[in-house]
Amino acid sequence: MNNPFARTEPTKPSSAFLERMDDVVQRRLAAADTQFTIQGGYELREQVWREVKARVEAVRDDLDFIIRDLHAHPEEAFQEHHAQAVIAGILERHGFEVERGAHNVETALRAQWCSSDYDPDVHPTIAVLAEYDALPGIGHACGHNVIAATGVGGFLGAVGSGSGRIVFLGTPAEEGHSGKEYMVRGGMLDGVDAAVMIHPFSYDLVSHVWVGRRTLTATFRGVAAHASMQPYMGRNALDAATLAYQAIGLLRQQMPPSDRLHAIISDGGARASIIPETATLQLYVRSLYTETLMDLSQRINDILDGAALMTGTAVNVQWDSHPMTLPVRNNEVLAARWGATQAQLGREALPAGILPDSQAASTDFGNVSNLVPGIHPLVKIAPEGTALHTTEFAEAAISPEASSGAFDASVGLAQVIGDCLNDPRLLEAAKREFAATGGDVSVADLLGKTE
Repeated sequence: MNNPFARTEPTKPSSAFLERMDDVVQRRLAAADTQFTIQGGYELREQVWREVKARVEAVRDDLDFIIRDLHAHPEEAFQEHHAQAVIAGILERHGFEVERGAHNVETALRAQWCSSDYDPDVHPTIAVLAEYDALPGIGHACGHNVIAATGVGGFLGAVGSGSGRIVFLGTPAEEGHSGKEYMVRGGMLDGVDAAVMIHPFSYDLVSHVWVGRRTLTATFRGVAAHASMQPYMGRNALDAATLAYQAIGLLRQQMPPSDRLHAIISDGGARASIIPETATLQLYVRSLYTETLMDLSQRINDILDGAALMTGTAVNVQWDSHPMTLPVRNNEVLAARWGATQAQLGREALPAGILPDSQAASTDFGNVSNLVPGIHPLVKIAPEGTALHTTEFAEAAISPEASSGAFDASVGLAQVIGDCLNDPRLLEAAKREFAATGGDVSVADLLGKTE
């Protein structure tokens, strides 16, 4: 018999918090200082910037082609063969030798340019990174087609802008994976002094919070038994997984507000009449700081061990089926220079702190930014408030705003690179900031110290 009081549809989530948050953002926007001035600089900066912009303008059709073609052919992590061929073909057509399968990742790319006077002991190496993987089901709803175009544009625009080496790195598998970490282990950052890339968004921001992320799969193993005849002869793995899930929920009250835990029980038995012999819990752990990420990971270990102890089950814990990603360490020296590039293009790139820290996702660029000074600014291509990983953002990633955003971002990246090649004081200041905010932090070192 049907219950006449049963809900037939889920309740609609309230938008009150989002609306309040939008009000806060608008107030911060109105009060924000978007004047990024350049102190000092170097004599030829204006000429370098003009020449960079002209070079990006000359390849604008290539950038638009990348945006459209990759959007029409979305490929998930480690399957980006079409995108790899498109990007490599354009770079080769412009005269560059391209290494496919670079740094031990099959769908990665590498190209480089060196000035005629390049001396690795004297001149810097700047890397510009590009992503090009898509999401399952909704394609380029994170705008990696725009990132790919901007990486190519930034590289081609910066070539010839000063003395040094510029490296283009095509980095696959950012969505749900850690392609950059695999490439780091393959030597991607050897000899690199700084790394730059952008991400499309619904605001122009010189820097924003990106939290670290670890993944975990915990498999509880018990003893199967008839659930009615001899339940006392069983050890219930689903009970263990359920206890762990509930404990994770209780832990949230004691977490910093910027931390996040997302868990599902992906396997809990085959039939209700059988005490489940195995159950599997899958978990994402996210935190704003590297130290708090590792601390939160240990608390999860304690919960899993406790759930197994209470239920008489065993537990197998597998962390990081894909390498962990670290929080992004934005280099504010280079980010301020990025803001200046955007100002001269008519964009108001906003400083950090405009959007609440709670509006944060994760990216494997964090692993790069903890090894060399790096920037990961955000470029507006969608109406304010449009969320990443939605159909609305996928539509924005093929819009005229995506084209103009990729052009402006390419110019900005190339101008920052040109300044790094020509102004030693800028790069020295960026390196001082990097050292003062923690210096080199690698995933291998973190795991060696804690696990």
